[in-house]
Amino acid sequence: MKLSEYIINDIKPLNRNSKISDLQLMFNQLTYSHIPVENDDHIYLGCFSETDAHCFESDKALSEFTNALEDFFVRNTTLWLDVLEAFARNSANIMPVLDEKNKYLGYYELNDIISLFGDSPFFTAPGGILVIEKGINDYSFSEISQIVESNNGKILGAFVSRIKNDVIQITIKIGNVGLSSIIHTFRRYSYNIVSGHEEDSYTESLKERSDYLNKYLNI
Repeated sequence: MKLSEYIINDIKPLNRNSKISDLQLMFNQLTYSHIPVENDDHIYLGCFSETDAHCFESDKALSEFTNALEDFFVRNTTLWLDVLEAFARNSANIMPVLDEKNKYLGYYELNDIISLFGDSPFFTAPGGILVIEKGINDYSFSEISQIVESNNGKILGAFVSRIKNDVIQITIKIGNVGLSSIIHTFRRYSYNIVSGHEEDSYTESLKERSDYLNKYLNI
């Protein structure tokens, strides 16, 4: 399914000439962290946060507070992992989606994007989870792939899960083989093994945490 199929357009951006009272009313009716704003040509200008909106004088126009606009958005061509990063970076639960001319197409909801992660092969495919770490200047994903594949494993997903004191930690989902030989090879290449979990017990734990997060966000 294309990510663009998750675009929701039931919230229309407020015009920059709308009143602050209109903005405050929308926040009172909705559970979103931000509301988008556009100009007279329907070009996206940014978002007001709920926290700021309730600090403004209700009888004034939005245009008087443009310095408080938060200019975050994604394109309708942005990949879902980058969309998820944009949510985290801006502490938002709504993400405006723009076309190449900066016109507002709708928005993504945080819950929908998180659910894509839960439905990915990282969670659904059988395999083992391996967490490794090494100096930030000493590792490479090409080397990691070579180690896994030389032991007849297949990488189903990998991401940087931690960076601290110049040490990087990488979580890998590996299918098609047990982890013992792969762990042995990683150690020969001077990787520290933080944890290794055969099959999908650890994956199931991660899935449960993802499900819990979804339930928490729906409260």
